[in-house]
Amino acid sequence: MDNRNNLIKQYLRPGNHVHLVGIGGVSMRPLGLVLKGMGLTVTGSDMNASVSTDELIAQNIQVAIGHRAENIAGACCVIRTAAAHNDNPEIAAARAAGIPVFERAQAWGVIMQEYKNAICVSGTHGKTTTTSMLTHILMAAHKDPTVMIGGYLPLLHAGHRVGAGDTILMESCEYCDSFLNFYPTLAVILNIEADHLDYFEGLSQIEHSFREFAELATDRILANGDDTNTVEALDGLNYVSFGFGEKNRVRGVRPSADWRQMDVECDGNVYCHLELSVIGKHNALNALAAVGAAWMMGVPGDVAAESLREFHGADRRQQFKGTYNGADIYDDYAHHPGELAATIEAVRAMNPKRLVLAFQPHTYSRTKALFSDFVRELKKADVVVLAEIYAARERNTIGISSRDLQKEIPGSVYCETLPEVTEYLRKIAQPGDVIFTVGAGDIYRAGEALLK
Repeated sequence: MDNRNNLIKQYLRPGNHVHLVGIGGVSMRPLGLVLKGMGLTVTGSDMNASVSTDELIAQNIQVAIGHRAENIAGACCVIRTAAAHNDNPEIAAARAAGIPVFERAQAWGVIMQEYKNAICVSGTHGKTTTTSMLTHILMAAHKDPTVMIGGYLPLLHAGHRVGAGDTILMESCEYCDSFLNFYPTLAVILNIEADHLDYFEGLSQIEHSFREFAELATDRILANGDDTNTVEALDGLNYVSFGFGEKNRVRGVRPSADWRQMDVECDGNVYCHLELSVIGKHNALNALAAVGAAWMMGVPGDVAAESLREFHGADRRQQFKGTYNGADIYDDYAHHPGELAATIEAVRAMNPKRLVLAFQPHTYSRTKALFSDFVRELKKADVVVLAEIYAARERNTIGISSRDLQKEIPGSVYCETLPEVTEYLRKIAQPGDVIFTVGAGDIYRAGEALLK
């Protein structure tokens, strides 16, 4: 990947014209803004007009709505979102004309090299929350960071920020080895589990990918010392560990029952006392990772603690949406059995009368590969409502359905459409219930429709 990154580097220079396919996307929009700030001429295209494309146009970036071959005219290279394949008219036209086509991760990797501090947050779970927590800390510490998050953060009123400081903070995904295009000075690894099995062959290959990512770090590595797979993947590497175990250099001590309060010791010395606004052990570990990174960057402990006290969660992460018929409605992005387990554990700490879980599996390949794990975790809820699988990037060549899950979970209900999910929740909602809409697709719409 180094050769491809070196190749794109020669194109990302002031005065050059680059075209971004899918420029309205969550990662592409800030990429366009950063490239423009570097002195490049930036154009782009997207399938639909949106607030994102409006923002880009307001910044004097030419955006075409709809993908057409003529949109790439004058560009020295094309950068594409992962959703744009070779049959896209602009990609096809660029390839036919000999114009190089690069992935967005390659562009971010080159940009990252221009920053003194490049923090990349990786892991199977918790990336968005931890990156958001660390954004709060870096903003409070006046680092003026450039930020790229895979979700919406109320503090930024967006999922990204283009700063003027010497620090860039990136949520870094392992899917398709995307994060191996990056150049972190500080690589953070939250946890490692089997996921994205439509790309990876198994856990050992995933561990190998994370090890390669860690080895890219030019300065330091911060990793979860309580996570067996992470420890196994990084065996022999020098890294700072975080967690609750006694051997960790960044350690949470004396946590409260709901994991919202704890002291944090770094190398045996008290760094800060945390009082979090989010609950659950998984969020406590996310906070330890964020605080550990802050400590490694020289941020005072009181600044880290105060900024996390003001953090109330990223969008779609145990997000309270409202109340219906005395039941509290929440939404969560969990789409892996490990994330489901963490969410259910956190909700149990709230002592609900009933936990009602409306779950929408994400992708056919993940549902099949982790089927028995999904069944095991979903059985822990009091009431399970299953929406049909969200296809995302896939086609159902497997022949699997949420009906298959429903057959294995006693008392569960299958709903073919989201309006059916909403209607069923409306019928059963009772005072004291906690209703969670859960999944990485559009299941949140069912809860929002209920509240309307």
